[in-house]
Amino acid sequence: MNTVRLTVGQATVRFLAAQHSERDSEVQKLFAGCLGIFGHGNVGGLGEALLEAELAEPGALPYHQARNEQAMVHTAVAYARMRDRLAMFACTSSIGPGATNMVTGAALATVNRLPVLLLPSDAFATRVADPVLQQLEHPMAYDVSVNDAFRPVSRFFDRVSRPEQLPAALLSAMRVLTDPAETGAVTLALPQDVQAEAFDWPDELFAERVWHVTRPVPEPSALRRAVEAIRSARRPLIVAGGGVIYSGATEALHAFVEATGIPECETQAGKGSLAYDHPSAMGAVGSTGTTAANALAGEADLVIGIGTRWSDFTTASRTAFAADGVRFVNINVAAFDAAKHAGIGVVGDARVTLGALREALAGWSVDGEYRAEARQLAVAWDGTVERAYQLGHGPRPAQSEVIGAVNAVSGPRDVVVCAAGSMPGDLHKLWRTRDPKGYHVEYGYSCMGYEIAGGLGVRMAAPDREVFVLVGDGSYLMLSQELVTAAAEGIKIIVILVDNGGYASIGALSESIGAQRFGTRYRARNPATGRLDGEALPVDLATNAESLGAFVIRAHTIAELTAALVEARASTMDRPIVIHIETDPLVAAPSSDSWWDVPMAQVSQLDSVREARARYEEAKTRQRPYGAMVRDSVGCD
Repeated sequence: MNTVRLTVGQATVRFLAAQHSERDSEVQKLFAGCLGIFGHGNVGGLGEALLEAELAEPGALPYHQARNEQAMVHTAVAYARMRDRLAMFACTSSIGPGATNMVTGAALATVNRLPVLLLPSDAFATRVADPVLQQLEHPMAYDVSVNDAFRPVSRFFDRVSRPEQLPAALLSAMRVLTDPAETGAVTLALPQDVQAEAFDWPDELFAERVWHVTRPVPEPSALRRAVEAIRSARRPLIVAGGGVIYSGATEALHAFVEATGIPECETQAGKGSLAYDHPSAMGAVGSTGTTAANALAGEADLVIGIGTRWSDFTTASRTAFAADGVRFVNINVAAFDAAKHAGIGVVGDARVTLGALREALAGWSVDGEYRAEARQLAVAWDGTVERAYQLGHGPRPAQSEVIGAVNAVSGPRDVVVCAAGSMPGDLHKLWRTRDPKGYHVEYGYSCMGYEIAGGLGVRMAAPDREVFVLVGDGSYLMLSQELVTAAAEGIKIIVILVDNGGYASIGALSESIGAQRFGTRYRARNPATGRLDGEALPVDLATNAESLGAFVIRAHTIAELTAALVEARASTMDRPIVIHIETDPLVAAPSSDSWWDVPMAQVSQLDSVREARARYEEAKTRQRPYGAMVRDSVGCD
């Protein structure tokens, strides 16, 4: 057996560079590169290995310098999502705070079922210098380190304490990363002394390897039960989730709704599964949904979930699907999600399953009246959207007008990116999506600070598309450093920085539960009251963005914003462009006629809270225990 002597860090880099993915006979490199920030834990291991690879074999596993460990994981996750989970990044950090900074990113990846490989450094495996700098000392267990915090937020975790353990760890990591049902964050903790340790590796470890991403075929009896349920339904409704897009099933969905006439609505991750103006497209559903989708949801007798994990926003905290005896058909590659709501679980790839359903349902469709009703509801909602786009509110514009301006200037294949605050909910109901990859809102974890880092990852994955990042001032203040990374990489993203002087989303939520927007405005402490209700803070976020390497345009009106967007989109500059605009946080987007369960105080001295509690208790009566409603939904007699 031929061997090559390399350090663990060098072997890891060489192995990752040789991995590929394949689906539908299309082979591509699995790892686009490695994002990293170096410290004493990884500089002599993976850091040295990446340098050596860059000099000896440029392009094999390119290194990208990040500015924040959490942000670099967000960049990697956005890249993987844009590439339908078929290509991804590895991320490396030093021991201690560098590693734990990545935990939030790991949770985001796993919640959203998106692959990312995390390679945090760890304490000395040999323990010859314990405790090393930044080492957590657990008095009851010497083998515990801060990296154990990754265990609950990773789909696979391993600590490589000896070089001999590396091959099995790497192969297991690839298995999970390329499994559409199991994917998420994978963490391989690498003790800093082990990273630099040399070992004689077999040549075959570094051979070109292709990981085949499967399209699971649904089990015939499960498919039969789904067909029977659909044929017996009078008012079926499709809920398209992210799995539709990741599996490349949008054309299959289009053909299915054309043949059956079943109206379709979408989760945040599934938005764009149908173009917004398709006759069967009802738009967003649930707490941030359209009145069209929610009206149909309220009377649906069968709900067909495709690639959705049924979050509380999608079900409006289990109030959206209100018809007596409503049943569920769940099409999903993950059996865990297919079993939710005691639905008829069809475990299979979305594209394959939709094709099989269309064939089995040949000649069947919903009646014409139901089609016409759905279309009328959709047209009415589109009129609502147009009015929200054209409010003419002043002196500061409404957020819905900002969304309308960006939508009007963006091209059909351009991408809008967002994650947290009030913007994702407004985008879900108001954004007119024209391309399956044109809407990129991270709402599984809704992580503040994702936007700029995520926009960077999207543009790296799709350099032929313009990327519009919509970020509020609160989220910008959490993580804006990757503007520097974009400038260093020569990557243009268009960031619309919406400044409304506080946490607008939580402010509105606080008001709805009677808490009077407490702690949500950006204000100085008032000497007279001792509270944070003084003067507005003298913060200039536009100047801050300029100092981070961005080209900045200040807009004050929608007309100025539109002109700035046109200028930015046409620009050929190779750095981020930030357009700053102040908006009025008190102007809400059109209502979804829906609800979201946020617990509130049962007792209070505040009249506003007592009144909100009464409304809350009334809304709670509409919640439905879907899993206990219909016995035959799981095929029982």
